Amino acid sequence: MPRVITRKDHILRFEDFDLQPEILRALTDLGYTEPTPIQEGTMDALLRDKDMVGQAQTGSGKTAAFMLPILDRIDPDSKDLQALILCPTRELALQVADASRSFAKYLDNVNIVPVYGGAPIVEQITALNRGGQIVVGTPGRVLDLLRRGKMILSDCRMVVLDEADEMLSMGFIDDVRDILKRTPWGKQTALFSATMPDPIKKLAEEELHTPEFVKVASKEITVDTVDQRVAFAEGRDKLELLERFIQEMKPPTMIIFARTKIGTQKLADDLKRRGHKVRALHGDMGQGARDSVMIAFRGKRIPILVATDVASRGLDVSHVTHVVNFDLPDEPEVYVHRIGRTGRVGREGFAISFVANKEKPKLDAVERLLKRKIQRWGIDEPVQPLTPEQIAIAEEIEAAEESGEVDVLVVEGESTREATESTVDGDAPKKRRRRRGGRGRGGSGGGESVETTVAAE
Repeated sequence: MPRVITRKDHILRFEDFDLQPEILRALTDLGYTEPTPIQEGTMDALLRDKDMVGQAQTGSGKTAAFMLPILDRIDPDSKDLQALILCPTRELALQVADASRSFAKYLDNVNIVPVYGGAPIVEQITALNRGGQIVVGTPGRVLDLLRRGKMILSDCRMVVLDEADEMLSMGFIDDVRDILKRTPWGKQTALFSATMPDPIKKLAEEELHTPEFVKVASKEITVDTVDQRVAFAEGRDKLELLERFIQEMKPPTMIIFARTKIGTQKLADDLKRRGHKVRALHGDMGQGARDSVMIAFRGKRIPILVATDVASRGLDVSHVTHVVNFDLPDEPEVYVHRIGRTGRVGREGFAISFVANKEKPKLDAVERLLKRKIQRWGIDEPVQPLTPEQIAIAEEIEAAEESGEVDVLVVEGESTREATESTVDGDAPKKRRRRRGGRGRGGSGGGESVETTVAAE
């Protein structure tokens, strides 16, 4: 049985982890003061060279949790690839790379290279040839580069699987296994996932060496800034309920989550026929089309996005005011990820779920996770007025519509975003770097796993 460690009142500081001064300086610039629960539970294990499994929602600080230990032990004098982070989508890979650069901005000669599909592979090969100690990439592109002999993993000391359950749902697990086979024995491996379906548990058992487990307690994943409601309707009536919701609430910006790719596109088409400015986002779209939609949505040129769960991870759009679960997800933790797309950066948000009779067990599971009942939204309930901030967003979108900037050209297969610069230039004078020793595992024996439950404050 795993040993359980519960963290309660003791609050650590980043200084307590003995990170390099340059990293602490960057954290100060970013306004980081105390570690989040997932960071507190994770960084200690990683800095002790332990494999680990972390379970927490998007926005909990996972990137810093694994990237700070990686940066602390990178050897800047070697241009070899020393750490590999696998992400399910191009968008998440770019976000992780950008965040990592912000943590590393005072470190000299530390290069972070993002690699992903939908962008010229030649440019990414050139960046790798210049030397990238840290590579952040999607499984398909990483495997392509490995097969071409353009990426060498013989000196890779750490592998991170970010959003592992999403890689499973997108069909990347076989690619992930293939990549892991090409990494050195004795490397350190960390797996992060919002949910823990059986295939992910099996992957962790097969690929990780006596890992420690860290899970953010359920109270921590409750989204307190989101007003959550539920409405009951059968599938054939959900579209009319959605139309009434839009007419009554007049959401300035909204993400509607559907369960399947086909259902997502059909719902977007139905709303478009009803005169709404809407786009779909799902896995069957080419990278160029997805980029075009996201650029338009981030730029507030389209107010409604209909998406599958592929968009609920790594989607950092702070101005979303409303979220609709047109279909409830199979896993209650995914519900938290979805509604977490609103109520961001201290703002208030609104989320509503349309539930058919056959979906009531899923609703019960969500309420058990949240440890409370979700209030019902109905015709007899007063509609809450828009906040001044929501009104301002609505006016900005209306102005964009009047200027003719709403319709966005979607070009299938063509990228609308250039590849991100792959190097980090430090401004501070070069200082002596510490290099932590090897893992020193020796032998293939097992050991007792350690499970850490991080209690909410």
